Amino acid sequence: MSENVEMLIQRKRQLSWNHLLLTFTLFSAVPVLAQPANFGTLTLGSNNASGSLNGATGGSTSLPAIVSNSDRHDKKCLGFADPKPDHLLVLQKPFSKLRLKVNSGDKETTIVIKGSDNSVRCGDNSNASNKGAILEDGDWQAGTYQVWVGSIEPGVRQNYRLVVQGN
Repeated sequence: MSENVEMLIQRKRQLSWNHLLLTFTLFSAVPVLAQPANFGTLTLGSNNASGSLNGATGGSTSLPAIVSNSDRHDKKCLGFADPKPDHLLVLQKPFSKLRLKVNSGDKETTIVIKGSDNSVRCGDNSNASNKGAILEDGDWQAGTYQVWVGSIEPGVRQNYRLVVQGN
């Protein structure tokens, strides 16, 4: 009988260990959206359809490695940034169109946005007369979006102002 009791005790210890391991695994897999942003959050809603945030480029991780090689329109995602998003953009309501512009002085920048549904949108300065990135797109659903502002070369630090306008 003591052999059966010992086997039950060992089994209970094993189950407790497995439960602990499962709990650790679940909490270590918290999605990136749970991480705070490097430079802050901008919330847009019915009372405010625009705003701005300041930040600085400077990461050395390839943005395509963080999100995707291309966005939902097959536009290439370019640049280097910190793996942690620079900003969170919280939309309290859907927006038919948003324009995001990075004012970065004379440094080339890129912008990458990832939605809570894992959709990706990428922008750069290829169609602009200045070197700051621009992203204009439609069909923005309410939710939280991760925003990275990148530099064309890894590790280049450049202060910027991100301006967001919706309608």
